[in-house]
Amino acid sequence: MGREKALKTFSRKFSRRRFLKLGGAGLAGAALLGVAGCGGDEQQQQQGGGEETIQFGFIPDEAGGLRKLIDEFNQQHEGELRVDWREMPSDSVEYFDQLRTEFQAGSPTLDLIGGDVIWTAQLAAPGYILDLSDRFGGDMRGDHLEGQVDAITYEGRVWGVPWFTDAGMFYYRTDLLEEAGFSGPPQTWDEMKEMTLGVREATGENYGFVFQGSQDEGGVADALEYIWNAGGDVLDGDLVVINSPASIAGLQMRRSMLEDGISPISTGQYNTQESQAAFTRGDAVFMRNWPFVYGLLYDEDETNVQPEQVDIAPIPVMDPDNESFSALGGWNFFVSAASEDKLDQIWTFIEYMVAPEQQRTFAVESTRLPTLQSLYEDQELLDEVPVAARGKEAIQNARPRPVSPYYSDISLVMSEQFNAQLNGNISAEQAVQTLEEQMQGMFERAE
Repeated sequence: MGREKALKTFSRKFSRRRFLKLGGAGLAGAALLGVAGCGGDEQQQQQGGGEETIQFGFIPDEAGGLRKLIDEFNQQHEGELRVDWREMPSDSVEYFDQLRTEFQAGSPTLDLIGGDVIWTAQLAAPGYILDLSDRFGGDMRGDHLEGQVDAITYEGRVWGVPWFTDAGMFYYRTDLLEEAGFSGPPQTWDEMKEMTLGVREATGENYGFVFQGSQDEGGVADALEYIWNAGGDVLDGDLVVINSPASIAGLQMRRSMLEDGISPISTGQYNTQESQAAFTRGDAVFMRNWPFVYGLLYDEDETNVQPEQVDIAPIPVMDPDNESFSALGGWNFFVSAASEDKLDQIWTFIEYMVAPEQQRTFAVESTRLPTLQSLYEDQELLDEVPVAARGKEAIQNARPRPVSPYYSDISLVMSEQFNAQLNGNISAEQAVQTLEEQMQGMFERAE
């Protein structure tokens, strides 16, 4: 979605220690292309005599936290067990396609996969990954964020282990709201519209709201939040439920941002970076985006807005009685079914990586937000990673996108219909009816 590129630019311009303290989070699917390769120097990649080696795949980590953790693990298990990190493409789609190609050819090269939250059912249904229900038991599951556990659950079984999280967040300019006489953020979309008009009147500027309207995964996540926060949904198991009054109302509210002039018309095509740029330039009072934006507020070359002028609140809802949900991002551990004979060794590494000390280190060193609930009560971590404190409610209320073996196809049709409806080419009723027909067709053809 463009967040990895922003983080790379940010980290190059700052000292490493300054970067690590700022805040921000990993992505639900990075948007720049990468090349598969080695994750360390040649000596680090060589297998020691007699050691069991685990091949681990994950995208590049520019900040260095992952390399530090892997090196520490290898030192602790020297001569017995070693993890070799194979850097995979930064683009989530390219990474997934490469994995699927290897699995379909019957020649998977990875034992352990650092995988996007949307991959669970797509890897589990064809038998590419191991069922970890017995390993990742109820006690361990209860330690992690509920949404992250939901994202690794498919057909009543657990197929992964949560690693780090991400969530859609609602940013707002505290200074502008105060100037206009508002004491806090809006709870509903209608309140946000009233505040936008109040800020315009008080400041004389044409401030508004920016979000992700583009025809991509970022636009899907954004639109789903409107549907969820109006009380709607997409799937109930294998039952398609998107064609409902609540879903229609949510999409109509999203479209009204453009129709009512609350958002610029160009927002209908904004991706993650474009909406971020509008907000950090000072052109909007409200923004829906991901945690990485908070870290950019410390970069004077990237922003005209200061961190003390910005706060984060739950994403608005249609009605005060509705619960606010954010779209879940983040990454999990999946074990290749071809590596079942190594499961004990792989599990040793997984337990190490998801333990509180390592999750804390990864959060501070690489701004990857933890999945352990207890760490959101850890004041030291919250001080080191401010966005974890400011966005705590959004993180805890994050909700996975539909968990389905057909998610890639579902996402493509949702991105097309959501974008067309947002830009006024079709009605909300047409969009959900088309989606209902297309999704049901997918399920019927698969039977």
